[in-house]
Amino acid sequence: MTITDEDCLTETLAFNKQFEAAAASRPPREQTPSSATPALLRRNRLGGDTPPVRLEHGQDRVIEGGVKVRTFVPDRIDGVYLHIHGGGWVLGSADGQDEKLWRLAVEARLAVVSVDYRLAPEHPFPAGPDDCEAAARWLVEHAVAEFGTERLLIGGESAGAHLSVMTLLRLRDRHGITGAFRAAHLLFGVYDLSMTPSQRSFGPRPLLSNTESLRGHYEQFTPQMEAEQRRDPEVSPLFANLTGLPPARMVVGTEDPLLDDSLFLAQRWQAAGAPVQLGVVAGAMHGFTLFPLTITEREQRRGRDFLATA
Repeated sequence: MTITDEDCLTETLAFNKQFEAAAASRPPREQTPSSATPALLRRNRLGGDTPPVRLEHGQDRVIEGGVKVRTFVPDRIDGVYLHIHGGGWVLGSADGQDEKLWRLAVEARLAVVSVDYRLAPEHPFPAGPDDCEAAARWLVEHAVAEFGTERLLIGGESAGAHLSVMTLLRLRDRHGITGAFRAAHLLFGVYDLSMTPSQRSFGPRPLLSNTESLRGHYEQFTPQMEAEQRRDPEVSPLFANLTGLPPARMVVGTEDPLLDDSLFLAQRWQAAGAPVQLGVVAGAMHGFTLFPLTITEREQRRGRDFLATA
């Protein structure tokens, strides 16, 4: 395992400490009003009431099967990136990263299609994976007509990385489709919903994700499933047959409870025959690319380069 960005470690750890202090000052979860709806809790996962910035470059669409997507189409298109947002299958939306996705579209010359998949707990497993699978199949069938290219890429953050891998596996196993997506870009993904050692041992540290919050999201996404049931390859891709998947880039921080998920999946992915670029960022917590850090700028540049050349 190669650790990157050690020259930024002081800044990264200082930000983590600041984040923990702010989190400790907020009311504990048990003081959240029981009447709070999922929509209210989702309004801004990072706190406050400021809605995400919606750019005019983004177009909301409903594709075949009634799946909602948000598209970003630059003047020049060399490929199409199917983006799947994070948020523990419970939070997030396709319009939550407009500025980032539009910048990616322009600089990497990619049409970006972000899936607004259904969220738990209102729509638990398999609703979200079903929507992502449908969006991927739509691109396989219509990318040339819609965007003028058959070069497809896929990726996402956290739960979005999980859904990206699940989508590739579903395309292969349910439809016999391999090779349509040429690369996968997977940021701090969760691949074992029965919990890897790093997930179990992380404890209550109040960073963006910890052992308690992960368990809570699993219970909402896969209600009434026990740990052994969550090891099913249709739920946890770490346990799946990974043959026939494309080259991948996986990124995770050393202060992320999901560290083992990326380390373990990278080994299995490579053993199945596809190359993997693994980036382990010194001191980075889960979701670090959401914040204005030096490592965020570096990671976004690396990600754009990977997708532009894939």
